[in-house]
Amino acid sequence: MAPSSGNKRVKGVSIYRPFVYGSIARPIDENARPEGIPADHSHQWTVWVKGVDDEDISYWLKKVQFKLHETYTNPVRTIETPPFEVTETGWGEFELSIKLFFIPESSEKPQTLWHTLKLHPWGPDAETIKAERRPIISQNYEEIIFNEPVESFYDILTGGPEKGGRGKAGKGGSKQVARADHRTRTAEIPAKPTRENPFSRETEGRELDRMREALKKIDEMITKEREELTSREAALEELREREALNTVK
Repeated sequence: MAPSSGNKRVKGVSIYRPFVYGSIARPIDENARPEGIPADHSHQWTVWVKGVDDEDISYWLKKVQFKLHETYTNPVRTIETPPFEVTETGWGEFELSIKLFFIPESSEKPQTLWHTLKLHPWGPDAETIKAERRPIISQNYEEIIFNEPVESFYDILTGGPEKGGRGKAGKGGSKQVARADHRTRTAEIPAKPTRENPFSRETEGRELDRMREALKKIDEMITKEREELTSREAALEELREREALNTVK
């Protein structure tokens, strides 16, 4: 029996779908501690997977499995509907796994990410952040790349969330034109940051500028160290020569 056309791969096509994953932690107010929270738990936190600018990703993502630290009751939490997130309380930081399961039409294997839960501030402003009891946000921008997706999944990806991802492309030339349009990126990091999503081409540019400036400073420090090393070596050599002359005398 011939295979279903929906299981054929769309050759030469890679489709990208961006998303963000991470966590937010807030210190528990001792004057308003909710009932049932252990006395040694210092923070409430939420770990999540979501679309850029909260775009719907459930049309290609079926469920998310979060594996917490083994000290938690039922450490493996599977979330099958948006929002894909888990909220808990605790006192320590740890690394957790985030396993992404795609919709059955995709014929794709699950993919696993790793995320370190951050409860405490870091960096030069750590003390200020701690004193002001600001939430600690640790998140990452990521892209899933579907290389040569099966036709049924291709139709869902290109149909988008508005159409429920179930629209079917036409036959013949029109479908080939649609495929040609998706040979490169089909979803991009936004141009400007928003309050909900700090990732954008603008912030990416600022980060690249910051890295270039840091590399420049490192080069300057290396040059200075080399000059000081050369000077010290010259002084040491001069001292050796003097000691040699004194020995001869």
